[in-house]
Amino acid sequence: MTRPLRLARVRRALIVAPHPDDETIGCGGLVRALVRQGARVDILVVTDGKASHRNSITYPPRRLIHARARETRAACAVLGIPAHRLTMLGLPDGGLTPLARPAATTIARATARHARTDLICLPDPTDAHPDHRAVARACAAPFRHARRLFYLVWPRSGQAPGRTHHLILGRDRALKDRALSRHRTQLGAIRDDPTGFTIDPATRRRFTGPVERYRAAPK
Repeated sequence: MTRPLRLARVRRALIVAPHPDDETIGCGGLVRALVRQGARVDILVVTDGKASHRNSITYPPRRLIHARARETRAACAVLGIPAHRLTMLGLPDGGLTPLARPAATTIARATARHARTDLICLPDPTDAHPDHRAVARACAAPFRHARRLFYLVWPRSGQAPGRTHHLILGRDRALKDRALSRHRTQLGAIRDDPTGFTIDPATRRRFTGPVERYRAAPK
């Protein structure tokens, strides 16, 4: 059984997203709850998102990178995050594992600028996507003394996601779905790449359900 997520003491929070859209999928409701109580929320998006549609002619890499950045700014605005609280590192989507040490160093330096953060929300180290696992590893050291929450976007096959806390979204559920709708390239707007990634209706319902669940890192 999970416990309600208590946020009353959080004044500064950092959300780390491996890809543009993970900030909304993983913890859009959490962002809204923190913004509502007056907490400072910074969002760090690690990769450029260009790997979602590798074979599109209408969206070659440069156009797709710009589109995904624009979509992320729009989604964050819906969640109440101004542009100056959003940082996009632009590391290669799908390329964090091959880069290994250089990517980890870049991520660690970017997160270290938020050393006074009360709460950091990260992708779960057990996530099926290698970029998510790489980001989780890179962020571990700088935040050993901060409260850490892990969100799981892509469970491994047969994985029982062990969560410790939950957040009931209530009225923020519709707002989270509205923020996700800003990520148009991930919702079927790109039609000339049949192998490209698309959030289908069933997955969208899972991403925007009434409850967000997290795993708290041991203190």
